[in-house]
Amino acid sequence: MAENPVPVCAVADVPSGSVKSFEVGGERVAVYNVEGAFYATEAYCTHAMADLGDGILEGDVIECSLHFGAFHVPSGKAVQPPCDTDLRTFRTEVRDGQVYVDLSAPTATGS
Repeated sequence: MAENPVPVCAVADVPSGSVKSFEVGGERVAVYNVEGAFYATEAYCTHAMADLGDGILEGDVIECSLHFGAFHVPSGKAVQPPCDTDLRTFRTEVRDGQVYVDLSAPTATGS
């Protein structure tokens, strides 16, 4: 198993107001840049397993491109149907121009 936190991408890979998905240690993770603050969640929508890296980020809410359900990025909370199960979120940190994600202790309830 990889040590945590693990480097996922360069800060420049995810410009402000965008989201990208990455494969990290066998887990697909979505990394978000919300006005310079980085967040990470599981990459797949809890409703229909669409990759949220293809979604639309508006402020701190990601909208799934498949059925338009939405999640609050910082908490992972499902905020728009048909999504009703929260996303797992992961702690992030930025060091030396890299975004690191801690996969060791995801939140189960988006809290």
